Amino acid sequence: MTLTERKRRVLEAIIDSYVATAEPVGSRTIARKYRLGVSPATIRNEMADLEELGYLEQPHTSAGRVPSDKGYRYYVDTLMPMKRLTSEEVERIRAFYRQRYREMETIIQQTARVLSESTDYISVVLGPGLSQTGLRFVQMVPLGTDKAVILTATETGFVGHLTVNLPPMSPEERERVIGVINEGLQGQRLEDLGRGLIRRLYRELSAFRSVVEELLGSLQSSLEGAEEGERVYTGGTTNILNQPEFRDVEKVKMVLGVLEQTRLVHELLGPPRSSEITITIGKEIQIKEMQDCSVVTASYRVAGQPIGRIGVLGPKRMRYARAVAVVEQVARALSEALGPG
Repeated sequence: MTLTERKRRVLEAIIDSYVATAEPVGSRTIARKYRLGVSPATIRNEMADLEELGYLEQPHTSAGRVPSDKGYRYYVDTLMPMKRLTSEEVERIRAFYRQRYREMETIIQQTARVLSESTDYISVVLGPGLSQTGLRFVQMVPLGTDKAVILTATETGFVGHLTVNLPPMSPEERERVIGVINEGLQGQRLEDLGRGLIRRLYRELSAFRSVVEELLGSLQSSLEGAEEGERVYTGGTTNILNQPEFRDVEKVKMVLGVLEQTRLVHELLGPPRSSEITITIGKEIQIKEMQDCSVVTASYRVAGQPIGRIGVLGPKRMRYARAVAVVEQVARALSEALGPG
C-alpha cells in the first residue's frame, strides 16, 4: 500500500520527534509541534492506520507510538532529507587527511576517532583486505651468497619482509634473478600472484625454479597471515552509554561483545562493495545481539577499487541524515588520502 501524503507527514513527524527525545510520541505532541493542519483526532486515526500497516509500534507501557524497523526503513528510503555538513565540518575532515599519515595503522585509528566524534555514535573501521591491493614496492636484497630479503609495501600501507634461500649462483645471475622478480611483482594485485605471473617467472627463470617457488610461497603465506590478522578499529564505544535505549547493562555488554569479535564485525559491516552508503536497520542485521541497533556503512577505495569498510553504529533512533553525511565524507577523504600522491 502506498502511503498518502498525510500519513507520510505524520510518520516523518513521529520519527523526528522520537529521534530527538527517545520518548513515545502521542497525537497531541504531533499536533502541537509540527502544525500539520489537522486535529489531534485525525492524527490519532492516521497513527492507528500506520500501526496497523506495521510502520509504528505501541510500547505496552505508553499510549504513544514509536517507529518500527519498517517505519525507519521507509523513512531512510523515502522521507529522509539530504543532509549536508557545514563547510567548516567538511574542511576539518579534509584537513585531517591532508596530513597524509605514513603509517596505515595511525590513519585508520584516527578515522575511527573522526567518525565517532562527528556523530556521537560508535565507529567501526575495517583495515583494508590485503588480497584486494597491489604491491606498490617490491625489492629483493641479497644477504651474502645464499639468502635474500624481500621487502614489500602494498598500496594500502602494509609493509613486510621475509627471508628466502638462494641456490648457488654467480653475482651476475643473482642480479638477473632479482631484476626479473622485482619487475614481475611490481604493481601486481596480491590475489593474482598464483595466476599467469607464476608461469611467466618460471619461464624467464627456468634455471632458478626453486627460488621462484620459495619466494612466491613465502610471500603468499606472509600476506595470508596478515589478512587473517586484519584489524578492526573502533571509536567512541562509551557513546552507547549516552543512549536511553542502552541503560540496560546486559544489552550494552552484548553489543560490545560483538565488537570484540573480528568475524562478527566483518559480518556487520559487510564486504567492500561499489555502493557508497548502506543503511541496515534493526532486524535487518543478521546478528541477534545487534538488532536494537542500526548501522550506516560505506567503502573506501584505492585506485577506484573498494578495499575496506567504515561505519557508525547507533540506536535505531539514529540521526540517519547526519550519519550518512559524515560517513560519506569520511570515506571520500580516506580514499583520497590513500590514493597516489
